[in-house]
Amino acid sequence: MSTPRVYVIHENPEWFPPLAAAFEAEGVPVEEILLTEGQIDLGADPAPGVYWSRMSASSHTRGHEHSKEYTRAVLGWLERAGRQVVGGSHVLELEVSKVAQHGLLRDAGFDVPRTTAVFGTTTIEQAAHDFTGGQDVPFITKHNQGGKGLGVRRFDSLAEFDAYVDSPEFEAPVDGITLLQEYLTAREPFITRVEFVGGEFVYAVRVDTSAGSFELCPADACEVPQVIAGAVCDVPGADAPAGVPAAFSVRTEVTAEHPLVQQLRTFLADQRITIAGVEFMETTDGRTVVYDINTNTNYNPAVEESAPASGPRSIARYLGGLLETQYAAQLTA
Repeated sequence: MSTPRVYVIHENPEWFPPLAAAFEAEGVPVEEILLTEGQIDLGADPAPGVYWSRMSASSHTRGHEHSKEYTRAVLGWLERAGRQVVGGSHVLELEVSKVAQHGLLRDAGFDVPRTTAVFGTTTIEQAAHDFTGGQDVPFITKHNQGGKGLGVRRFDSLAEFDAYVDSPEFEAPVDGITLLQEYLTAREPFITRVEFVGGEFVYAVRVDTSAGSFELCPADACEVPQVIAGAVCDVPGADAPAGVPAAFSVRTEVTAEHPLVQQLRTFLADQRITIAGVEFMETTDGRTVVYDINTNTNYNPAVEESAPASGPRSIARYLGGLLETQYAAQLTA
């Protein structure tokens, strides 16, 4: 029988090196399961170990249109066999559905953006008219299966939206579900992302949005050219020009004792989510709006240099602890 280890289920090798380095530094044996293709023997038992799924909602943008379905199959196989899975089937379904995230956050008492889910495109223009009450007020669109700012655009008039829907520029969501959402104005030009590992607070990240960006992925692998006007991208991991605030920095005043952090900690525990980054915005009208749960969180290297703890190493220690608890005798044999 193979030596127990942590198995990391994912589909993007570019995101793995910082995690691999963290596992090595913590002395935790790790192996990738890259779900871009392959096979499983449904009559065999999975190898002993702890399995961590970090399948991304944006996998289809990298040519891995079926990785979500592959992951569903593998997680079901692992769970039926009784293996410990971090980020299991219920977490995957939350990762790939902003509708599900919105509903759970709302039911838990968080302030969430007013949102309508539109299925297909036949009624989308009428849905926008109903959403705004027929008024030319700002609103945004999103893809239900998102990540990387997919489908996020701002519209200031219904005519502008109608023209976009009828144009070749229209960006169809992979699952056919488009979200219409109220446009929120931040009190200051940033949002906050709170990182949790093992269900515990690690740190909070201040994400600068002064360039008008919706692309908030913090990893170096997400780096894309910056465009200011009308675009939905940023420059994660890159050094900011002189006089421009860094895109990502530690927000030191948000600690484990912050009331919202405590509320989020309870929420994640109730949902059996142990590794996640949760984003919120403080608005000009005094609201604190929670709007996104990312269960395959990435970490920005500049933030990691100044943070009180390391995200990747916290994950390695957490998963290594689970492995040790289950397989202590085999690991020390």
